[in-house]
Amino acid sequence: MIFEEYYGKLTDILEDVKNTQGEKIMAVAELVAETIKNDGIIYIFGCGHSHLIGLDCFYRAGGLVNVSAMLDTDLMLHNGAAKSSKMEKMSGIAESVFERYCLTENDTLIVVSTSGKNAVPVEMAKVAAKNGIKNISVVSSAYFEDKTEGEKLYEISDIYIDNCVPHGDAVMDITGTDVKMGSVSTAASSFILQAVLLEAAENAAKSGKKVPIYMSGNIEGGADYNKALIKEYMPRIKHL
Repeated sequence: MIFEEYYGKLTDILEDVKNTQGEKIMAVAELVAETIKNDGIIYIFGCGHSHLIGLDCFYRAGGLVNVSAMLDTDLMLHNGAAKSSKMEKMSGIAESVFERYCLTENDTLIVVSTSGKNAVPVEMAKVAAKNGIKNISVVSSAYFEDKTEGEKLYEISDIYIDNCVPHGDAVMDITGTDVKMGSVSTAASSFILQAVLLEAAENAAKSGKKVPIYMSGNIEGGADYNKALIKEYMPRIKHL
């Protein structure tokens, strides 16, 4: 059955990430751990479907409280999907988005872009670097040889992690068409970010830092537990 083949291909990609990107995951986790220890904020940015990775780590049960998804309506899908695809290729947008979040030198920026070649994510990393902000990227090395007019995201990041996603993202052949289905970039990139945050939290906790983590609001005491955390971080995290 085709879903079983898809499962196999997806788990193969996750296995590739585990086997080839472990050192980079740990290196990024060390940077993020310093952000936690310094009471900084971990910002996660992506355009289109890549913004889902930020949402996956933001304001959720079992997630770090000091994570801020960077959510710009024009670069997301719900306000015009085709429009957002055009806008992420437009130069000059990233700096305006960056300025709305007031990042500091204690913070870390993670930019997610599987192709790593569109203008907005590339320029977002450049703006961060210009402002002395540590910037990490999650990209696919399958796109490194693609022709672009400017630099690619991996070339200007302090550290990049390869999500091991194939060119074109989708991995499944469908009868009667040459167009593949079954995207894998969301699952692979989410695994990477969750792995980084887990390792970073463990690192910071072992140093004696109290790590702020949300509890599920659907278990007894969860809502009250989270209320104090939300009150503490609401002035610092734009979308809380």
